[in-house]
Formats: sequence, structure tokens, C-alpha cells
Amino acid sequence: MPTTPASTPPSETVPKKKASSVRHTRAIQRDRSKRPTVGPPDDHIAERLTEIVHPATLAQLDYYRQQGLRERILTLPVMVGLVLSLIWRQVGGVCELARLTRNEKMLWLPPLKVSQQAVSERLSTFPAELFLRILTEVLPLMQQRWLTGQRPCPPEIAWARARYPHVWVVDGSTLDALIRKVGLLREALVNPLAGRMTALLELGSRLPRQVWYTPDPAAHDQGFWPEILAALPAGVLLIFDLGYTNFHVFAQLTTAHVTFITRAKRNLAYQVLQTFRQTVQVHDRLVWIGADDTRQQVRLIEVLYRGAWYRYLTNELDPLVFPTEYVVALYWQRWRIEDAYAIVKRLLGLAYFWTGSENGVCLQLWATWLLYVALVDLTDAVAEALNQPFAALLLEMVYRSLYYFTQAYHRGEAPDVVVYLAANAKGLGIIKRKRQTRPSPPKLSPLTVFGEP
Repeated sequence: MPTTPASTPPSETVPKKKASSVRHTRAIQRDRSKRPTVGPPDDHIAERLTEIVHPATLAQLDYYRQQGLRERILTLPVMVGLVLSLIWRQVGGVCELARLTRNEKMLWLPPLKVSQQAVSERLSTFPAELFLRILTEVLPLMQQRWLTGQRPCPPEIAWARARYPHVWVVDGSTLDALIRKVGLLREALVNPLAGRMTALLELGSRLPRQVWYTPDPAAHDQGFWPEILAALPAGVLLIFDLGYTNFHVFAQLTTAHVTFITRAKRNLAYQVLQTFRQTVQVHDRLVWIGADDTRQQVRLIEVLYRGAWYRYLTNELDPLVFPTEYVVALYWQRWRIEDAYAIVKRLLGLAYFWTGSENGVCLQLWATWLLYVALVDLTDAVAEALNQPFAALLLEMVYRSLYYFTQAYHRGEAPDVVVYLAANAKGLGIIKRKRQTRPSPPKLSPLTVFGEP
């Protein structure tokens, strides 16, 4: 076990640059331990979660048995029900979960007598791959359900959907610190970060197409390009930020018939080949970038907005096919993936981990995205009932409003969650309020942009 020299003051055992993050992590853990457990969901919410997740869970039973896993109390359906309840109800820890399990019904599970030690061990050793397989099976079904909806769509997304089979956004996010109460982490001086995830998100539905994870929190976004490229079908429109700038990959995307939009670096070296548009506010030019085998043509679009120039690149070279206004408006919609990360990390609790094992982190990661999918589906149903764009609603307030629906449900005043949330959307704060102080994307035309960052 590492020891601290006697001459070293206790305050210096942790590097100063990490002290703030350590304090932040401890504050999160104290806050989580003090938060009361959310009451059990009403039957209507439990049925909705069961409808989405349980069939996909049962479909994995054969694979579960093929892995040689014994039939015991904490089987696959039981573990899925427990973990989803643990996240959805904001349970403070495994010990509290074990107490609740003995006394209350958990989604499709009756009360079970299990020990805290049994649950902890199962969380550390239960194959997280099974949760990933469930998520992978649920996503196409939820995407298909979204496509059947009739709610309005922001104009730039509607325009893109009419011209591209898919409009996807990709980005990465570092996971927060692990607890140091178990295993080898007890010896650590600081709370290590849990790793890094990268998501490929459908822009219209906000549903993930794929999510990847690495235990290395310092992993660069560029390291995920092989997995991203393998997941892209021909014809897709892909939006990503500066962290993914790679001229070799740009060439690969063009060869694979994938259209992309990204930001251009300030020090980008280029040669102008043709000018499509040049005004005081907008420059749209065809340029050469790269050298040797990465030399290629792209469009460089520069927009003056609030005194600063914003620069975008796309490999769609014809401005008549992809007008300047839509390139800019669609890139601003990239912020939707940041909203998704905020929901899974801050609202659904992926900023707090119950275990320090990599398997436990993965298990929580896939389960949290499953609940995110269920929340998106519920929010989309409310948006359709209100005849509002999905972007006009706040997922956070839909989730928090379920408390009020549960109270009304038990009083016999609200038999249906979608009807209740739609009827009380304004009072519950579900519909976004327009804030004059928030930056809006540059409006180069009458094009209206919903859901600004």
C-alpha cells in the first residue's frame, strides 16, 4: 500500500490540479447517498418499461444458457429488472436495493429474498454483454416506432430526412469517477475515471444507433473511427465536431458515399478552387485540402456570427444539392448528442457508479441507455399528442413529471400517462420556454431552427 512521507503535509497527498475533481466526486457521492429513493412506478409506467425491455430480455435466454450460466435466483430477467429499477428509482446503492427487493415489486419481478452480498457479486460478474445485446435488439424497434409517429419535425431535419436515408451525429464523452470502496481501488489516492463512451445518434429521433465503450478515459475520439466507419451505411449524412478531424478518414467517407458536416480548424490550409457565394456574412467555396494521398476537394463554408467567423466543411460539393443554410443549420443540431449525454449522465445517474469493476461499469452503461431509450419513446408520444416537435419538449421534465402522474394515478384521476403529461405540459414545464439570452444559430434565410444549443 502506498505511504505518504512524514514530511509531506496531508493536504499535498493529492495533486492540486486534481483536488477540485476529487471534491466534486465526493460531493456527488454524498449527494447521492442523501437523496431519497424514488417511490415505485405506477402500474402504467411499469407496463411501459416492461413492453419495451422484457421481450428483448426473454429473447436472450438461449444465449444466456449457451454461456453456461446457471439458473439461479438472480437470472437474466431478474438482473435486468433489478438494474433498471436501481437506475430508474435513483436507489442510493446496492444495500438499499437489496432491502427494497425483499419488500417491493420491481417492474416484472415479485419481491425476492436476496442478500446485499449476492447482489454486489452478481453486478460485478454478470456478463454485461447480455445487457448490450438487449439494447441492440431494442433500438431498431424503437426507431421504427418513431418513424410511424406524426409529430412535426424541425425544417432542417425534415429537409435532410427527405434526401438522406439516415442523419446521424457522433461524439464521445468521458465518464465520471468511480467509487473507491471496493477491490483494488481502495488503494488509489484519487478516484479514477470510469472510461469513455462514444455514441452514434439518430438526429431526428435522438435514439442511439450504436454505443461503444473503452475503459481508458484518456482515449481520443479518433480511436473510435474504425468502429464508426464499420457502422455507416452508404448514403448516410454524418455530423461530427473538430475532435474527429482526419483527412484520411474524410477520403474514406467520400469513397463510401457518406456525406459529412464538421467544423474546420482555424489553421486549416487550403487552396481555393471556386467561389460559390461571397457576401459580407457568408463565404461558400470549393477548396483543396490535404496533401499526397489525402488531397481532396471539400466545400469550406464561413459564416460571420456575432462578430466571429464559424467555419464548416462538407464533402457535398454542389451548393444546389446541399444549400449553405442547411449545412449550417444541421451542424448546429449536433448539440442534440450533448443533450443526450446530459440525460444519461446527470438525470439517469451515469455520473455515479455502484462498482469499480469494468464489467459493472459496462452493465450500468448499457442499462442506462436502455432507460434513456424508454424515456425518449415516452417523450415522443407526448410530443405527438401535443402536435409539437420533439425538440420543443424537455426530457428531464417528462421524467420529473412522472412523480405527479403517479400521485394522480393512485387518486384515480389519470389513467394514462401520455394523456396526463400532454394535458398538463405547460404547468409541469415539459414544453421549453424561449430564452432570449441563449445563443441561436445564425439565420441565413427564413429557415427556422428548433432546439438551439
